[in-house]
Amino acid sequence: MGVLALASKLDYKLLLPAFKMMRENWQLEVIEGSTLRAQYYQFAGTDTERQQDFQQMLDDPTIKAIFSARGGYGSSRFIDQVSFRKFQKSPKWVVGFSDITAVHGRIQRLGYESLHATMPKLFGNEGTAESVETLRRALFGQQLAYRTATHPSNRLGAATGALTGGNLCLLAHSIGSRSEVDTRGKILFIEDVEEALYNIDRLMVQLKRANKLKPLAGLIVGQFSESRHNINAPFGKNEYEIIAQHVADYNFPVCYNFPVGHTADNWAMPMGRNASLLINNEGVQLNFA
Repeated sequence: MGVLALASKLDYKLLLPAFKMMRENWQLEVIEGSTLRAQYYQFAGTDTERQQDFQQMLDDPTIKAIFSARGGYGSSRFIDQVSFRKFQKSPKWVVGFSDITAVHGRIQRLGYESLHATMPKLFGNEGTAESVETLRRALFGQQLAYRTATHPSNRLGAATGALTGGNLCLLAHSIGSRSEVDTRGKILFIEDVEEALYNIDRLMVQLKRANKLKPLAGLIVGQFSESRHNINAPFGKNEYEIIAQHVADYNFPVCYNFPVGHTADNWAMPMGRNASLLINNEGVQLNFA
């Protein structure tokens, strides 16, 4: 498996717990990309360097999974220049979240699955053990079946469909591009971090205007952590109330506070895979085919 940095630069030492786990516990050979130690202003190397590092791993049939060590910003700057021709002959997992949503969208457009999951930079953080375990289970082809508690804002119901989604900002940003997600008949999940409340509203407006919400089979609302509140000009709704307003006209089931996002609880979500979602008074069940 390969580990590289598709977006922002990082401190290499933060990867050591992940490398130890992957090599010793998971018994994997880890190939380290040059971008793990590279820096170009805020990025892990120039766009060309990050593209080439990714391309080399995509083209190598011996590499079965590619992890982005962290997110940040930058993968959408070069994703349209990446060739997936050899990847299509020898598919592999691409793993990450946040900014990596742009890469996941591109892969889904090609008809392949990818893994929205925690990243190596975070393996050593407190409280991530369960998230890392869900990632390990996904990588090794073990069954994924999630159960969560009920939430007062949940809209009850059942849905089946392929799973798609990721970071709300990146999903809106990708509209009109080769990473744009097709939501028709899908179960969509969304999450975000450090967004102003008015911007969460604007992003939901964008999805609605682009007809990304109406055709959904179901919606999973993850963590909206560290949102920014303007105390001098209150928005009047919190994150979940904003989202609820924008989906109020539709009948698909919706659950809130799902453990996915920029938090320690960030369970692995195999995007592009068929799933069943059940939301009732006892809680939420998400099962994968």
